[in-house]
Amino acid sequence: MNELISTQDGSHSILSQRFGVSYHSRYGAIQESRHVFIQAGLYFKLLQSKSLRILEMGLGTGLNAFLVLLESQEKEANIYYEAIEAYPLTSEEAKELNYPVCLGANAVSSLLFEQLHTIPWEQAHQLTPRFSFKKNKIKIEDYSPQVPESFDLIFYDAFSPTTQPELWEPDIWHTLYKALAPGGVLVTYCAKGIVKRSLRNAGFIVESLPGPPGKREMTRAIKAG
Repeated sequence: MNELISTQDGSHSILSQRFGVSYHSRYGAIQESRHVFIQAGLYFKLLQSKSLRILEMGLGTGLNAFLVLLESQEKEANIYYEAIEAYPLTSEEAKELNYPVCLGANAVSSLLFEQLHTIPWEQAHQLTPRFSFKKNKIKIEDYSPQVPESFDLIFYDAFSPTTQPELWEPDIWHTLYKALAPGGVLVTYCAKGIVKRSLRNAGFIVESLPGPPGKREMTRAIKAG
């Protein structure tokens, strides 16, 4: 059974029994997700368009997807969000997470967070007028986008290269490069030199950005438009 833990900003994370590491930073789960995926990823792309297609590697707790859902309402943006997860949480584990409370979500939004974990897999669901969501129970190594260049933004939130090195192999970056439209962006908390070199070799323009609390740097990679 995975273990529910609290991080320094009061929001929950999960300690994975399978891999022995937490899903989010112990310095603050919500704080980390906002910094890496919302501010450096979503806000960056919303400057260009209010209609985005997002792919997430590592649905995990659903925190990143939930933050984007809330932002789609706040920013009046139309979002299609597709997520990949090989080892999903149970609905019981998801119900214990306190993200709706920490984010001041109303009853409707709280129910939407629950639905991220309970709706059927491999199907697109229109959860709100502005947010469509699909989740795929598959390993990233086996994933191939149905339509090349179909995503504007990729959240790469897999466990670290130390924990799951197979999720950081060069072939994966080539697949994700093909999945992005010209001008598309990939963001990840990871700033290891070997990962940045692999991203460059796949064709990305790589930026090192200040990291969230507890990390010196993070990475943003752009497919030239």
